[in-house]
Amino acid sequence: MSGQPAPDAELDEALALVNDDHGRRTGRRADDEPVGGDLRGTPDASGDAGHDRGQDSGHGSGPHPSATPAPTASAAPAPRRQGPTPNSNPGHPGDPGDPGHPGHPDDPKTTPWPAARTAAGRAPRPVPSTSAAVTVPLGQALGLVLAAPLVALTDLPSFDTSAMDGWVVAGPGPWEVQADGILAGHERPDSLSDGEAVRIATGARIPQEATAVIRSEHGLTDDKGRLHPRRDVTQGQDIRPRGQECRSGEHLLPPGSLVTPAVLGLAAAAGYDELPVVPRPSAEVLILGDELLTDGLPHEGLIRDALGPMLPPWLRSLGVDVIAVRRLGDDAEALHQAITTSAADLIVTTGGTASGPVDHVHPTLSRIGAELLVDGVAVRPGHPMLLARIRPDQHLVGLPGNPLAAVSGLLTLAEPLLRTLSGRPATSPYTAVLREDVHGHPHDTRLVPVTLHADHAVPLRYNGPAMLRGIAVADGLAVVPPGGARRGQELEVLDLPWALPEATGQATTQGATNAGPQAGADPAGECFT
Repeated sequence: MSGQPAPDAELDEALALVNDDHGRRTGRRADDEPVGGDLRGTPDASGDAGHDRGQDSGHGSGPHPSATPAPTASAAPAPRRQGPTPNSNPGHPGDPGDPGHPGHPDDPKTTPWPAARTAAGRAPRPVPSTSAAVTVPLGQALGLVLAAPLVALTDLPSFDTSAMDGWVVAGPGPWEVQADGILAGHERPDSLSDGEAVRIATGARIPQEATAVIRSEHGLTDDKGRLHPRRDVTQGQDIRPRGQECRSGEHLLPPGSLVTPAVLGLAAAAGYDELPVVPRPSAEVLILGDELLTDGLPHEGLIRDALGPMLPPWLRSLGVDVIAVRRLGDDAEALHQAITTSAADLIVTTGGTASGPVDHVHPTLSRIGAELLVDGVAVRPGHPMLLARIRPDQHLVGLPGNPLAAVSGLLTLAEPLLRTLSGRPATSPYTAVLREDVHGHPHDTRLVPVTLHADHAVPLRYNGPAMLRGIAVADGLAVVPPGGARRGQELEVLDLPWALPEATGQATTQGATNAGPQAGADPAGECFT
């Protein structure tokens, strides 16, 4: 499911390799530019300086003998494009038509990486209103987004309660300790008179006329049963008054808040049994490629499918209901049938996004009259990814077939789109300082797996488009600008669903340390494959 690199792409790659070799031997580039100038002399670690269109497009290295030929470009009208192309009329800032984002030198249709993420986030319908919300029990709301404000249905706490185990007292001491204690969950206790005390448990109701709670460790009883304080007692100490946290009717959280375990606890405490939430978007994954095995070892030109096991749980971690995973091989009719009958909000395809003889995604989108919103992104790996609108309420993200290139497509196109569909607000980007140089592509953004140590990002080896060994131990993907980045430079880091920005420690250290040298790796730890 792969095509051949375009001639100008081959030239870019060849020149980059020549410059790199010349630079290593002489300290200068073949074009007489110092090696330290902009770090562009070495091709990116994906080894795809211009060839993602081919080898990033599918799982294998060529068409399968039994594959059905794809329709030619003249067999169907071209997919509709949204608005101007990158080099045509001016657009909104950050849109593909923005004159501030010139087209890719190899392909004018290619969208700059930041503009592609913006376009994906703007592609779906607006965040659903409360009229489109669904109401679910608390136990089913985790990970969803509130479609309405969370308003307190009661005071919190709903009555005066004890904050500690100990004695509740009235008036000045010493106090006569009453025989019966007060436990949580019981009805209102009898009132106390001055000079009286009674044992009380945390969370129990405070009797009327009580003045304070003395913690167990702060009181002492004598042989006559009288309670003496070990330290000064102040009015209201260790008593949680009614409404201390909130009053009934108070807004606790705004719409759009993510329902976390803590939010579930707050909602329950505030009196809720169910919550109004934005519906979870649905997705269907279509695995393309005749060369893929679902079990056993690779043999006779067949390889194991890595995306089938990886994509559904990744999408679920983004808050998606994966309703189906279909393996279609290289069958154009099966792909057409799957797309036109899918009820999912998002269809995700793997491979087949380039222009090889069994790359059926573009011809199929043309055949059904889909609207291409993004057709190629200036990013490595993952250049031939695409985003299309099938219907007003349905989109398709076409991922390259190589695993790390597919991850790049997920984070570039699928994640922003799904974030809008699910009503989640955009998160603020975070940055980290590079611990070592990272080579860049001459024109494209690079996404490089990194581990995080304190405030530093450490690039990982095994970062070629077909490799998963690096991202398997990564905390995020560093966004490397065209031309590369130097040690000490601050870069944006994209979160992975299972890793938090502050995630560091033994597992991270082990992932970076044990990567080890490998054939084809340069001193900066990058693999050119």
